[in-house]
Amino acid sequence: MSAITQSEPTSAQVAVPSNVVIHVEDVHKYYELGETRVHALRGVSLEIRRGEFVAVMGASGSGKSTFMNLLGCLDKASTGRYFLDGVAVSTLSKQELAAIRNRKIGFVFQGFNLLARTTSLENVELPTLYAKLERSERLKRAQSSLELVGLGDRLDHFPSQLSGGQQQRVAIARALVNSPAILLADEPTGNLDSRTSVEIMQIFQELNDKGLTIVLVTHEQDISQFAKRVIVFRDGKIRKDQVVENRPRAAEVIKNIPAVDED
Repeated sequence: MSAITQSEPTSAQVAVPSNVVIHVEDVHKYYELGETRVHALRGVSLEIRRGEFVAVMGASGSGKSTFMNLLGCLDKASTGRYFLDGVAVSTLSKQELAAIRNRKIGFVFQGFNLLARTTSLENVELPTLYAKLERSERLKRAQSSLELVGLGDRLDHFPSQLSGGQQQRVAIARALVNSPAILLADEPTGNLDSRTSVEIMQIFQELNDKGLTIVLVTHEQDISQFAKRVIVFRDGKIRKDQVVENRPRAAEVIKNIPAVDED
């Protein structure tokens, strides 16, 4: 674990301000397909400061998914530099990348990705297994994370016993359990109805209010407006990067959406 924070000379790390959690500098990503080079990202540069809530948008093939894979340390840039929480990601080995994903990044996906035969508490506990903590501490963290998303009374429930919104809450709790530097959410409301989607955005806004940095990928314009900043990709480049003016509070919006009857 310590190799991660020492993998880059000190002079290279201090170049990034301490309040910047993501620093991307002239990043290109391309794939070689025979004699053809396909460019997915073309010179992307940006910074995301601690406590920001950023929505990333773009059509299919725009480069946003490739960009998120790089931010999540699931892939590496062909050229350029990426610093995550002061660490030069481009220099890391596969083992170090896996460690930084576990320690610094919380992932939330559209499909929830919960283990069907595992309780909410056990699902949330999973990321802590790599931290070599005592079981009592792991369970304490998992329970605390579930309480944070309003599921303190669903600890022993299996995914099949939960609604879609509750399953996504479990997934968010799992992403939070290791106190990550950033939360990456990939279309987290894609499988949810309108009211439940806003409920999830309410959770994100409340987490962001507490200082958590969130990067959200979405195709939905109304969902992106709950973020503080919207970045739009097209043809492998950032075409728009703007602050959201008069952004709505999900807690207020939800008051005007009828509840969905459940059988």
